[in-house]
This record gives sequence, C-alpha cells and structure tokens, in this order.
Amino acid sequence: MDVLTSLWQVLTWIVPFLVVLGVVVFVHEMGHFLVARYYGVTVETFSIGFGPELGGFNDRYGTRWRLAAIPLGGYVKFKGDENAASMPTTEELSHLSEVEQAGNFHAKPVGQRAAVVVAGPVANFLLAIIILFFWFMFVGKAIIEPRAATVEAGSAAEAAGIKPGDVIRSIGGSQVQSFDDVSRVVMLNAGTELEVSVERGGVLIPLKATPRLEERTDRFGNSVKIGLLGIGRPTSREDVTWQTYGPGGAMAMSLSETWFWTKQPVIFIQKLFVGQASSDQLGGPIRIAQLSREVASVNVIELFRWIAIISINIGLLNLFPIPLLDGGHLLFYGIEAIRGRPLSERTLEIGFRIGFALVIMLMIFATRNDVIQLLRRVG
Repeated sequence: MDVLTSLWQVLTWIVPFLVVLGVVVFVHEMGHFLVARYYGVTVETFSIGFGPELGGFNDRYGTRWRLAAIPLGGYVKFKGDENAASMPTTEELSHLSEVEQAGNFHAKPVGQRAAVVVAGPVANFLLAIIILFFWFMFVGKAIIEPRAATVEAGSAAEAAGIKPGDVIRSIGGSQVQSFDDVSRVVMLNAGTELEVSVERGGVLIPLKATPRLEERTDRFGNSVKIGLLGIGRPTSREDVTWQTYGPGGAMAMSLSETWFWTKQPVIFIQKLFVGQASSDQLGGPIRIAQLSREVASVNVIELFRWIAIISINIGLLNLFPIPLLDGGHLLFYGIEAIRGRPLSERTLEIGFRIGFALVIMLMIFATRNDVIQLLRRVG
C-alpha cells in the first residue's frame, strides 16, 4: 500500500506537469514549424524534450518527430543549423550550390527568418487567447463584490482610512468590478502609493493607500511575498455572482486577461531592480510542476487556464533579447537588417555562449528557489 501511495504521489506531480509543459512547448515549436514550412525551410527535427530519444517517426518531408527523455522544453532544427539553438553552421552560404541552399534556413531573407523565429512566441500568445476565450464563454468569471468585509488593525488599508463596509470602485487608475481586481493591482504594487476611490454610504471618497510587501502562506502552503492592503473579501454567497460572456465579450475578456498576465513579469522585473520585489519569488520547473499539481487537485478544468498563463509566460520569456532565446535571434536579425549583412561567426559564437551562461544561471537560481520553497513546506 505504501508503494502504491508513493507511486500515486509521484504521478500527481508528473502527469499535470507533463500535460502543461507538453502542450505549451508543442504549440511553441509548432509555430516555428508551420511558418518555416510556409517559407520553404527544410525542418530536420521536431523534438519535444531534450536528450536521448524515447520514440519518434519520420514524415514524408523527412522531418524526424521525436519525444526525448528530458521534458524541459523542445526545439525544431532546420537545415543549416549547427545545433538545436539554431546557430548557423560554420560553412559559408556563398560556397553552397543552389541545391544545397534550397531549404537552408540561414539562406532565407532576414525578414523570413525573423518571421519563423517570432512565430513560436506568437503561437503561445494565440494559444492563451483561444483558451481564455472559451473559458469566459463557458466557464465565466466569478464577480465578488469589491467590499472590504474586514480591515486588519495596523494595516495599510487602516492607515489609508478604509473602513469595513467600504466598496472599492477604483484603485491605481483602474476601475473595479470584482474583489479580485483589487487584489491584482495591490499584489504587485507594494511600496507604491495608489489612489483609491471607495463608496461609503452612497458617497465616493478619494483615498491614498500604499500596499505593504508581506509574506503570506497561500491555500497550498506555499510562502509568497506580495503587496497587501489588509482587507478581507466578502465570504457570503450573496456577494458572489458567476458571469459568462458572449463571443464578443469573451474575446474582449480574453485579450484583457492575456494583457494582464503579459504585464506581470515585466512589472515584477521592474520592481525587482528597485527593491520592491523579492528575487526568491522566481520559480523554475519544480515550481511549475508543484503548481500544476495543485491546480489539477482543485479542478482539472482549472488546468486549462493554468496552461494559458504558462503559455503567456513562456512566450514572453522567449522574446527577451538574450542570445539562445528567440528574442536573441530577433536582436541579431535586427542588427543584420540595419548593417545589411550578418554578424561575424565569432560574434555570434560569443553571443550564444553568453546567452547559454545566462540561461543556465537563471535556471540554477530558479531551481534553488524551488528547492528552498519545498524544504520550507516539508519542514
């Protein structure tokens, strides 16, 4: 029984993680693949995962579709690539015959190469928009009255003059429809003075509040540092309504939600540099696996929304101008377009080495945070 219990525990971690990351990676690489095929680029390999191949097949175009042993990403390898990072081979294109150049990714015009590269992140954003569109049509959104049911003594809300029973109508320049709208603004604005408009006795009262960065434990036992006002949400059923949307409204909500989750990492990085956020909130694969398990344990349907959020983050991360990532390739192509010729082989090699080092350091740091978080929970 202990063995079966342990096996089940392992599966509850692995399966949701593989589903979430597998879908996101597959869609990302499919974006590269489809645009590459459109421009006549020969795709040699389409891989989900890295390392030794577990299984695969060759299609009629000669592409090897493979599933690899390490499920932490994926890649498409084009004709003319030296490796999975799409670094060009050392062989000069000018020395290749027309037949050898046919289908060679690096022989394509810079605009086409840029389109192939950006298609991966774009596919991630499109996946999120589609998932969220159907989410708001068929699942909907919980609308919780944005009323301060309680106000903690000594909190930022009390200092601002917010009283129990106040209904928050706007905060930080954003109109408020639900209590969750307040939480979203507050959690990433620790240390920032926000203009707050509350309704009290039918009268709108302008206030100013500065959320405080505090460490709290979420419902899954994870320790997180977020901005807090110190107000409690309403808990009665009368304060909650569930709203679904027609196609137009669902698309508007989907685009709004996608934009919200796109902004959050950028805002976090900005606050990290000015000391208003903590670097220990950065997570890696272990954190994704942990949260995927927790989301799936609440409701399997919730896993779709989680896939959308992860897809947005993966798409945005890949657009960062770091060599090795899609954004690094786009940076090089932009320079090439301005110069009228590619960067030298030596410059590209140095750039990719720097990018590789940065990505590895980020992964190590994020994994370190994940392990510390797990040890805290176990302890």
